[in-house]
Amino acid sequence: MPKFAETIFQIMKKFFLSTTVLAIIACLLWATPFTAIKIGLKYTTPLQFAGLRFFLSGLIILPFIKDFRVKVKEASKRWRFVLWVALLQTTFLYGLFYTGISYVPGALGAMLIGAQPLFAAIMAHIMLRNDKMSWQKVFAILLGLSGVCIISLGRADFVFTTTIPIGVGILLLNNIVGSTGNVIVSRDAKNMPPRVLASFSMIIGGAMLLLFSIPIEHPNWTAVHPGEYYISLGWLAMVSALAITIWFGLLGREGVKVSNLNTWKFIIPIFGACLSWLVLPNENPDTISLIGMFVIACSLLLVNFLNRRAQKAQVRLSSMASH
Repeated sequence: MPKFAETIFQIMKKFFLSTTVLAIIACLLWATPFTAIKIGLKYTTPLQFAGLRFFLSGLIILPFIKDFRVKVKEASKRWRFVLWVALLQTTFLYGLFYTGISYVPGALGAMLIGAQPLFAAIMAHIMLRNDKMSWQKVFAILLGLSGVCIISLGRADFVFTTTIPIGVGILLLNNIVGSTGNVIVSRDAKNMPPRVLASFSMIIGGAMLLLFSIPIEHPNWTAVHPGEYYISLGWLAMVSALAITIWFGLLGREGVKVSNLNTWKFIIPIFGACLSWLVLPNENPDTISLIGMFVIACSLLLVNFLNRRAQKAQVRLSSMASH
């Protein structure tokens, strides 16, 4: 390969493997499942569908694990950690999500799920020494959350029902569980390959969801569904396999903070709205959604500015210490 072409290749490789680009790719993937979830839930119960989705996701990753036997042996020594991640990041997280979302209107559910970066920052502040909140970071996160609220309220009517307090409580607990799982992966998964952790945790977590669905939902295991169901299930399984592997890898990177990484999740509703405008015939851009997107963009720019300023300050301190 010519030297110029090799240089271009290395630049492109560095760009596409950067934390920012990979975080955006993961969030783009997470923005696509909503329609597929709606299709799947027409034919199966929530916990059964979620269990099948993540069990298949874990199986999809298995063939891509290099030195499989060696990695399995290493992972088996940390089975408690893998089980803990499986419970937090799959079983409890998605069990609470699928349950809570059924109790609240779509707009309110979107806002509560959109608050995940705020909860991630709080849990990181409590559990990690090197990821403390500042008033500037809190302002940036609240700014992003306000953008999510603007988009959500602009896309659906809010109708109060008696089940809303139950749903709100479940979804808030969902945010706490998911944020705690993110912190634990960031703190304790440094020496575990992301594919191994993602695969084993989703297989175990998915199996537990399937087991829980039996006494709670009494699902029908013998029913044959239309093709759209299996297409939706396959797409969701592939999305989870890729997105969660990427996310676990980013959480394990040196210097990546849980609070900063999770702010990228604010772009999920932006991607979701854009996909709706592209795919659904009755969906078109509206002023409220565009305002919400602009607010989220300002939030992300502010977070990145704060990150760069903190990195420069750290470099200056290191330089002064070395002299």
